[in-house]
Formats: sequence, structure tokens, C-alpha cells
Amino acid sequence: MNGDSSSVSWLNSAIKPLDTMTMYAALNHQEQLTKPPGSLGKLEHVAIRLAAMQGALFPTADNVSIAIFAADHGIAEEGVSLFPQSVTAEMVKNFSHGGAAICVAARFLNAPMTVYNLGTVSPIEGLANVVNCEIAPQTASFLHQPAMTEAQLAQAINIGRQAVLSSLDKQAGQGETLDLFIAGEMGIANTTSATAIAAVLLNTVPEKLAGPGTGLDAQGVSRKATIIAQALKTHEKALADIEKDPLMALQLLGGFEISALTGAYLACAQEGVPAVVDGFICTVAALVACRINPKVSDWLILSHSSAEPGYRLVLDGFATQQPLLNLELRLGEGSGAAIAVPLIRLACSLHNEMFTFTEAAVSSSTVKANIDDVAL
Repeated sequence: MNGDSSSVSWLNSAIKPLDTMTMYAALNHQEQLTKPPGSLGKLEHVAIRLAAMQGALFPTADNVSIAIFAADHGIAEEGVSLFPQSVTAEMVKNFSHGGAAICVAARFLNAPMTVYNLGTVSPIEGLANVVNCEIAPQTASFLHQPAMTEAQLAQAINIGRQAVLSSLDKQAGQGETLDLFIAGEMGIANTTSATAIAAVLLNTVPEKLAGPGTGLDAQGVSRKATIIAQALKTHEKALADIEKDPLMALQLLGGFEISALTGAYLACAQEGVPAVVDGFICTVAALVACRINPKVSDWLILSHSSAEPGYRLVLDGFATQQPLLNLELRLGEGSGAAIAVPLIRLACSLHNEMFTFTEAAVSSSTVKANIDDVAL
């Protein structure tokens, strides 16, 4: 994989526009189906959005690709996680062996999955379906210094882009299109990094965002918030112009895998690939991508409402987006995004296969009259 380029000039490339003509045609089609208008709620919305993304009146969600980005964080040395950094490498091995939740979901969806190792403290070599593209064993502790150099940030962002392009190439090689892209993450202490980034982008104090992550108690959460607040003070001057340069949040506070996620979401929007966004960490990365180019939001489908307390505040950064599900998930790995795929597929089937009033020989005016009677 060529993920070591220092150029990120592609970030300025145009986002593929939605097909608004098809969107309105899909909306009109929904209004002709044998049901009260709007009665399928978010399922209607996701089908209409997919139609606009794919430029097809009858959208599909059959071909799904999953990429998991893994990396270790120097901030872990501050005791912000219950688990040691060795768990990151152990979970990468678990991904490779097919034993993690996302692996089960990938098999269920018949979706190819690739793991990208961007740098772990414990070495990883020779694992099936794991692409080793190590930037460094871990980021620096952002409590004292920038998490990564500008060159390292560029590497991480480019790895995310290459994951999307590779998925597109594989599908094209099979004569297929890529209907949905899912990105997941693994990295001990990455909720701390994501919380710090969110605090900066949302101009919110860490105490309102910090949560238990992998299971911290109240004292642990308080310590995490304190560490983040101290780090923000350390980088206060460099973060002053964050609105002009959102990438600075990643360089100063981010993780390699969070940066790769950001690159992947931007690449999806440029290439016209719908991206299903997982929970807290992935949504923070998506928020960074949207701050770089607000039109990225057009290509995102928020999958589920994370149980991490800060998620609701992060969601406020997406003006018109709401997650499809609320299952109290907080696992990460892209698992929540994968769980949402069967629902997205069902939304497509309902949109594509239901009869219209004309096809079913049912009077739409009668149905609407009956609805009015019930409303009264």
C-alpha cells in the first residue's frame, strides 16, 4: 500500500454532488407506495438518500466493504484506559483470526474486511487480512507535545483514502459497484483522543464529553477529563485557529487510526461512496471531515447512537443527520455500522419492491381519507 506520501492536496478535491433529480424521483416514488406518506420514517429517508447518492431510483446495499484501522496512543501512559496497550495488537490478531464482533458481522453481511495496522506498541507481523502500514509504534502523548508530526498525519490520512480506493478497485474487478463503505477502529485510549478533538471542534469543556470508554468508573472518567483539559491548555495557542485548519486537531490530539478514518470519509465523499458511520470515535472523525468540507455530510449515514455520553454533543455537529438505531452500543470496531446494514438493505427492499397505488389497484385518496378519519 502506498500510504507514505506526504501530500494531502487531494483533500481539496471536489465532493461528488448528490443526484437531486433522482432524489426527488425517489421521494415521489415513496409517496406513491401503498402506505401512508412518511409512515416508514427513517427507512424512507435512508432509501431516498441512497437513491440520490447512487443516482438510481432503486438503490441497493448489497456490496459492502469494511476497513478497520488500528493504532496505539501515547496518551495511554497517563492512565486514561483500563486496559494496557498490548490489547490493541491482541485485538488485531483477533480480527485476523475472525473472532471479534465485527468479524461475525462481516461474515453475516458477506462483506470483505481488511485491517490496517498503522502502528502498535506490540509488533504485528504476517497476519491474514492485515495490512501493515506502520507509521510509528504509537502517537506521542498529547499531554506534553503534538500527537504526531505533519508528515505522520499525512501518512495516516492517505492510508484511509487508499483503503477506500482499494475497496473500489476490488469491487470493480468483480464487475460490481461498492454500495456501502464501513470504517471501524481499534486503539487503547482512543476515546480520550476523540474526546479531546470533539472538545476543540465543539468548543466544549472535556467534562461534558468524557465518558467511560472501555469501562472507567466515575473517578477514572474525571481523571480522563482532567488530562484532556490540561492537554488543551498545553496546545491552546496552536488550536486558536482550529476553524481555519481542522487538521490541526488531528495532528495535536488525534490518533493514527482516527486520522485514517477522517481520510476515508473524505475519500468516500469524493468518490461517491456512501459511508456508514459507527459510534463515538468514528463520528468524531466524520465531524473533522465535515469541518474540512461540509459537503462530506451528504455521503454519511450515521448508524447508531453510541452509549458514550459525549456522543449526543458530537451529534449536534451534524445539523440534519440522526442515527438510525439506538441499541446502547459502545463497542467500536465498526460493529454498530455493520449492524445497521440489514436495516439499510430492508429500507432499499421496501422502497424498490412495494406496490404503488396504481399497481395494487388501491385508491390513494381512500387511504388518505381513512388516515384523516383516524387522526380525528
